[in-house]
Amino acid sequence: MTGSGLEIRPFTRADDLEPEFALRRRAFGVIPAGDRPRWQASVQASVDAGEIFGAFDGGRLVASARYFRMRQWWHGRSMPMAGVAGVKVAPEERGRGVGRALMTELLAEIARHGYPVSTLYPSTLPIYRSLGWENAGGLYEASIPARALTALAGPDPALDGGAGAGEDAAGLRPAEIGDGPAAVEVLGRVYRELRHRGPNTRLPADTAARWLDDEDHFAYVADDGILSYRWSDGHQELRADLLAAGSAATSRAFWRILSSHASLARTIRVRLAPDDPVTWLLREPDIAVGRSEMWMLRLVDAAQAIDGRGFPANAAVAVQLELTDAARPGNSGRWTLEVGSGTGKLAPAVGTANGSALRLGARGIAALFAGVPVATLRRTGLAAGGDVTADEALDCAFCGPAYMTDYF
Repeated sequence: MTGSGLEIRPFTRADDLEPEFALRRRAFGVIPAGDRPRWQASVQASVDAGEIFGAFDGGRLVASARYFRMRQWWHGRSMPMAGVAGVKVAPEERGRGVGRALMTELLAEIARHGYPVSTLYPSTLPIYRSLGWENAGGLYEASIPARALTALAGPDPALDGGAGAGEDAAGLRPAEIGDGPAAVEVLGRVYRELRHRGPNTRLPADTAARWLDDEDHFAYVADDGILSYRWSDGHQELRADLLAAGSAATSRAFWRILSSHASLARTIRVRLAPDDPVTWLLREPDIAVGRSEMWMLRLVDAAQAIDGRGFPANAAVAVQLELTDAARPGNSGRWTLEVGSGTGKLAPAVGTANGSALRLGARGIAALFAGVPVATLRRTGLAAGGDVTADEALDCAFCGPAYMTDYF
């Protein structure tokens, strides 16, 4: 895109990355010297893949943004997802429409590559809302006194000792650099079997080797789970950026590994699903789970997103939707939404429909997709019309809450 002296294009290998580094530092703060090589390698990978865009004014870099190739899980099914990150505008250029022009071009690029959905973590809301992203889910973090994990609550004795109480986690071992692709596969399997809503994995799968190669992180892999953690605040705290377990045995094993550091660590902070079993494993109410970040979702191709999403097997919906999407006009129009037997379909309405359609903009359909109740959408002006008696059926089909643990 060019115009008004502004050129928006992908970075190429011919571009000097030093201005990108300077812009990143000015927008987000200093990168610790030890982290710069890893940051440079990540940016270079985005350049090589054509996934980082810059806005240039007379050849001077004034803004940039990139996206990551990912898959996102929605009730047991996954679809390609573009995770937008690193959106930044030079301070002297803010308020002039540079950021919106850049994001408009990035959205078009994401659509050209066929992504049904896109997510991002916002530092501000108006620019993203103006292009159809909306608050959808959270990144949840639990804070637990380390000693509270040293003795977990036992299972219900009426259940023959309880599953996982005395079992060993299958395949549990320290992870190695070469485990990157396997770790991504295990994560996907956990998210699929637990029918989680929102979590993602990155592509290509070997990108997981980057955190496995970080000497400050420690990771364990099991047949049905991944644990990754690091020390923080000296040895006062452990931070687990990832704890995903598909069985009782693996869940208990991971919490035992973390609690083994209780002689030093006072606190364990863990990114997790809001319904992680740890709340029910503690003997006392010593856990505080809160949303530390909010992320936004956009349906780039609404019909493709609905077709690729999983739904509860017993959910049944048949409603008319009237969608309006200025940035992606292909999503606009009257549609029939049908959900049944665990799948959904969004197809153009045929003929004259009876009754009024539920009216949603790009923001409203994104929030609905992520499980925000229709009543909430109505009260915030993101939904109108339709038959209110169908709201509960929609809520059951798109049930939330949605979460991610990957901050990008």
